[in-house]
Amino acid sequence: MVEDGVPLVVGVAGGTGAGKTTISRAILEEVGREHIAHVQHDAYYRDLGHLSMSERLQQNMDHPNALETELLLEHLGRLRCWEPIEMPVHGFATYRRTERTTFVEPRPVILVEGILVLAIPELCDELDVKVYVDADADIRLIRRLGRDILERGRDLSSVIAQYLGTVRPMHLQFVEPSKRCADAIVPEGGRNRVVLETICACLRATLGMA
Repeated sequence: MVEDGVPLVVGVAGGTGAGKTTISRAILEEVGREHIAHVQHDAYYRDLGHLSMSERLQQNMDHPNALETELLLEHLGRLRCWEPIEMPVHGFATYRRTERTTFVEPRPVILVEGILVLAIPELCDELDVKVYVDADADIRLIRRLGRDILERGRDLSSVIAQYLGTVRPMHLQFVEPSKRCADAIVPEGGRNRVVLETICACLRATLGMA
């Protein structure tokens, strides 16, 4: 724990479009970015550059095996030892890992955000605080459509095909069951101020902040 000189690791999970980023940004702003190392699990998607684009489009990007979680675990170990990391940068339009990286400095709190952070046992075991962000399926789908089309260069038909082919089945198989591992469940898609303020108050207390 922080008082013993070891950073506190907080995991924020939940289905696609549930509001994980909303919650994570709120925690960063309300607790203070200077106290938190923010690590995103989806930065660790495996590089599919060895496949053709048509083959990349057929891959199940919502299965735990699509992510290089072993590298993330290595990076968490470094951050917990107060060593900086170079977090990968994934190109969502190309399904390739770019040559760029994001420098992440060690902080008293490590915030790990991602759909599957509670669903992968080896990763879940590294989390001191486990948060699951919940939202209705229709709301999540609408948000994903907007994000993938506007921010990731996808077209409507491909987003819907991916949602029906892998996103929804993997959510039911891995993400939804991981809810039972959570210490706190945030309903209303990340807009529940009561739960959010409780989480932030606990983090501030752990950090010894007033």
